[in-house]
Amino acid sequence: MNMKPFSTDILRFDNPEAVCEKIEEEIRRIVFKKLKRKGAVVAISGGIDSSVCAALCQRALGSERVIGLLLPERDSDPDSEKLARKLADQLEIETRTEIITATLEGFGCYARRDEAIRIIFPDYQSDWKHKVILPQNLLDSNRINISHLVVENPDGEQFKKRLPLKAYLQIVASVNFKQRTRKVFEYYHADRLNRVVVGTPNLLEYDQGFFVKLGDGAADIKPIAHLYKTQVYQLGQYMGLPEDIVGRTPTTDTYSLPQTQEEFYFALPYREMDLILYAYNHKISAEEAGKVLNLTGDQVRRVYRDMVQKRRSTAYLHSPPLLIEEPLISQ
Repeated sequence: MNMKPFSTDILRFDNPEAVCEKIEEEIRRIVFKKLKRKGAVVAISGGIDSSVCAALCQRALGSERVIGLLLPERDSDPDSEKLARKLADQLEIETRTEIITATLEGFGCYARRDEAIRIIFPDYQSDWKHKVILPQNLLDSNRINISHLVVENPDGEQFKKRLPLKAYLQIVASVNFKQRTRKVFEYYHADRLNRVVVGTPNLLEYDQGFFVKLGDGAADIKPIAHLYKTQVYQLGQYMGLPEDIVGRTPTTDTYSLPQTQEEFYFALPYREMDLILYAYNHKISAEEAGKVLNLTGDQVRRVYRDMVQKRRSTAYLHSPPLLIEEPLISQ
């Protein structure tokens, strides 16, 4: 089979209806026949990925067999809940809201995070805001892949400092409570209703390890993990999802300051990341990809190297528990 020439339109579907129908068919097969469950639970955040997953499940299983979970906490963007409810109303699916702030407080999520932040900013208080970012831009030849911490006091003054490894690891470990707590509630509702938990990562996130193990990485079915994010947006448009969801910039909705996925993890807009990942996956040379993307070969190679490094450093996220297969029997 001849592959299409690489171009900026390479990821565009010729027939999005057929793509949706195929995914919906697989959802029905997996839910009803393979897993023998009665429906699906989807945590909806107002973002494109969870919205498309919810819509595909609704089309595949029917509105009455899909429940949308809203799982806000102290740092959540209020717009996320508004958009999630707008989506649920359009799809006519039941929703449940579980405010997870108290659970996170019980785990010490916020206290452990703030303790790490004060290693860098001793004056940081609980009413300040913060986020973790990467230096921009991935295409810069002098870019160093070290995260920085941004804090903002109640007067709106922002300060930024480089994150030492100890503080970075503690901040990330603390906020990972959020994703893992959400998953606990997803499985609670799935268990009580005999339904599957739907995972919502797209191919870019799945390939590059942008998820939390036993958090948003845990699921019974992942309907869009084979689709580039650009393609997920296309399906959202095809299915007529709310424009303010389809037009929304991808965010992490994890830290109290607004933060895009580009700032935190990818360091390039998802459209460029998708195309470069496609080029790498299909063994397209850096020079050829660069001509299409108006980049130099060196810039594309820099992104290729970063993608390979992310795959290596996050490979354990994809790994099941490792077993010691040969029993240790004393002689």
